[in-house]
Amino acid sequence: MIRRRTYRMVDGVRIEGTWRPIFIKNGGTYFLTDLFIYADGVIDCWGVLDLEGLTDKLITGWVSLEPEHGARASAHDLAAWQFEEPTSHVTPDDLLAEVVDLIDELNERPDSRERCLIAIDQYLETRSKADLDALRKAYLAVPTHHQRSVLGDMDSKDFPLRALCGIDRIGWKDTDELGPELQWTIDYFEQRRPWSRNGRPSRPLLSDEPPTPAPTLVIGQRQRHDWTGAEPLERLNNNYPAPLRLSCGIFPSVDHAYWALSLSDDPEREAIRQAPNVWMAQRIAAASTARTPDWHRVRTAVMASLMRLKFQQHPDIAAILLGTGDAKIQYLHYGSAHWGSGPEAGGNWTGRLLELIRSELHFAQAFPDVTDFLS
Repeated sequence: MIRRRTYRMVDGVRIEGTWRPIFIKNGGTYFLTDLFIYADGVIDCWGVLDLEGLTDKLITGWVSLEPEHGARASAHDLAAWQFEEPTSHVTPDDLLAEVVDLIDELNERPDSRERCLIAIDQYLETRSKADLDALRKAYLAVPTHHQRSVLGDMDSKDFPLRALCGIDRIGWKDTDELGPELQWTIDYFEQRRPWSRNGRPSRPLLSDEPPTPAPTLVIGQRQRHDWTGAEPLERLNNNYPAPLRLSCGIFPSVDHAYWALSLSDDPEREAIRQAPNVWMAQRIAAASTARTPDWHRVRTAVMASLMRLKFQQHPDIAAILLGTGDAKIQYLHYGSAHWGSGPEAGGNWTGRLLELIRSELHFAQAFPDVTDFLS
């Protein structure tokens, strides 16, 4: 399936993806559709989620692998039918393992099948029980419906590997030791070893890349008048009421300060500072003719400075930002193609600045004496 390629664009960056067929049960009907999987861990099945979200969808039955007898099914604009004695060869655990494999492949890292081949090489080098146990574990980690293709041998399938691992107990003693009856398996793998090594691509991981693909975290621009009970991630919004202390006064939020600095008239700046909400502040700025000169050229630097101040003055919110890990942050702000992005397009500069400031916070933790480090 990795040959089926698609992609989506985030911040002008192409995120590689692939897909596999799946059933979605909605309103009692099973819809044949596509499960899209992307390199950053984003999964789309009539809604964007991650691996944990896919697990929940499988538990609730929204994503279904076992249609019910007599149930109706539909492939939009193609056909409709009714199930009679349906069977499935994929379990929920196997599907999740397959999705993890696809994410690894999209990131050009060894998937479970390649890790199994590596474990075979390791065992042939040492012939130790520990490495044989590791091989058995690696084999069992391969999705069940993919195990037959691990060796790439259409004649023997995975029979030699199952025999070697003791899955079928052929040639094994009660002591769990490899018996002489299994010498043929050693001969089999030794003969195929040069082929398996030469045929397996090398996929090095760049030394400065994260060990796992960074997921995408979607943060929506909230239009709240009452922030009581707001979720932690909502506090990363620029219109969240986290007072910001500037030399010209205390502003209710980053967005209040941003729109005030966009104007060169002091009374209008003060009116924005006193505005009851961000939308009123924006209206005051939109009605003004006293725009700060070359505002479009400095606005990104102004916003970066204001956001830094927010996290410096509110360590509890900085801790929330640090808690997002390595996630790529997509900031949905449909009112601005510069600051936010929709599902496909937009500059997403708010998301980019959140990632930059998060990196700076990590840097400050790693090098507490930043001044001496940079001097």
